[in-house]
Amino acid sequence: MGKGRLEAFSDGVIAIIITIMVLELKVPHHAGWNELKQLSPVFLSYVLSFIYVGIYWNNHHHMLHAVKSINGGVLWANLFLLFWLSLVPFVTGWMGENHFAQVPVICYGIVLIMCALAYTILARLLIKHHGENSLLASALGNDTKGKLSLMIYASAIAVSFIHSWLAVGLYVLVACIWFLPDRRIERKMVQHGGEAV
Repeated sequence: MGKGRLEAFSDGVIAIIITIMVLELKVPHHAGWNELKQLSPVFLSYVLSFIYVGIYWNNHHHMLHAVKSINGGVLWANLFLLFWLSLVPFVTGWMGENHFAQVPVICYGIVLIMCALAYTILARLLIKHHGENSLLASALGNDTKGKLSLMIYASAIAVSFIHSWLAVGLYVLVACIWFLPDRRIERKMVQHGGEAV
């Protein structure tokens, strides 16, 4: 089946997720610098989550551009990913409002690792649907970046029990690793003249 509706629905959900996050930013009641300083944890958690959602949107776009069709399993896997992404505004607001306290930081990490697992499942089902010789399979290879990210998330969750800011630093590290769109897919698309195979 065609992938157009899945892409359109995913884009819409991700746009709503970003909208919800920005609406959680409350305008200060006073016009002083101190008011902004008090909001800095909320703003920092928003920036980090905005980058994460942007990373997922970018890589989701690249991944779907590399395939021609989808199936029922892919539809459900995509919904599984969108479910976990839809929890990002909640944990973002909770973490920021509580100044990166331990439990919200742990929950933030759980949502991030589940997003990563859901994305991995989606990629694997797309590869299964298109075959091990497909452009997507060739581009992702053994997915070292994906596996490394999962390990860092797991480490960050464990570290959260000791020091929450160290865990936040690890979340930032994963965001840095993925900040640029997945060049593996772009390179393979260029090699195949922009056509998915």
